[in-house]
Amino acid sequence: MDRTPSKTKAALWMAGWLTLMLVIAISGREAMRDMNVFQLMEARSILGFFMLYPLIHASGGLSILKTARVHMHIARNLIHYGAQLGWFFALTLIPIGQVVAIEFTMPIWTAILAAAFLGERMTVWKIAAIVLGLIGVIIIVRPATGEINPGQLIALAAAVGFGISIAIVKSLTRTEQTLSIIFWMLVVQSAAGLLPSLYVWTWPPAHVWVWVVLIAFCGTFSHYCMARAMLYADATVVIPMDFLRVPLTATAGWLIYSERLDLFTVLGAALILTGNLLNLKPNAPAHVRAGT
Repeated sequence: MDRTPSKTKAALWMAGWLTLMLVIAISGREAMRDMNVFQLMEARSILGFFMLYPLIHASGGLSILKTARVHMHIARNLIHYGAQLGWFFALTLIPIGQVVAIEFTMPIWTAILAAAFLGERMTVWKIAAIVLGLIGVIIIVRPATGEINPGQLIALAAAVGFGISIAIVKSLTRTEQTLSIIFWMLVVQSAAGLLPSLYVWTWPPAHVWVWVVLIAFCGTFSHYCMARAMLYADATVVIPMDFLRVPLTATAGWLIYSERLDLFTVLGAALILTGNLLNLKPNAPAHVRAGT
């Protein structure tokens, strides 16, 4: 498999991630009008497996799914499952643009973990990209002083979980096939959610299944896009590109749900974009950094 570093290829795969994640946010809000979050997560995982299988078959069959790091897959996906539950639940409590904006405290945790455990180097430009992105997020959210919103706290807890999950994915991409990572995600999360979903199960209206299928498709292949992006760039490069999801989701919230898109949102988006542009700046050669 080609693992030659390429920010261009990473950016293209992240464009796929951004599009699919935007669809998930809208579909998740619509589905949860008539469906419990445990049901939604279980249906998404089971349908996602059947959607992924043709790609597995075309790539050589079940043999490519062999792994010596089952414990890493289990740990990553239990954490991700909890974070995803919180993320979907937060969609029902606060505006979708705000859910995604709060989610972008995630790069703090990802960057720290990637630097501490994966040996990734934090350059000035990477730090600047993260700082500018987070400032942009804060400008967009503008939380009221002293006001504690349960939806915001749930979204923040989900962001911490996502950050840990992304750092583990980066480690897994060093030895695992992309399809193997997605396969184990679907298997572990299906097992984790089986009993809770059966306990609360009621059949939703037929039209809700359209949203569920969209979530299953986008949820499965968005992770494929993310895993592929991480083959070509460090987590501290890939994740700041995801900041663009904030203005995109805020715009969708404005167009679909009449959630206000104001000057603060535009200013925050501009800072996020600036951070992403700084993050694409090439690193100085080693002899220049050493001062020789």
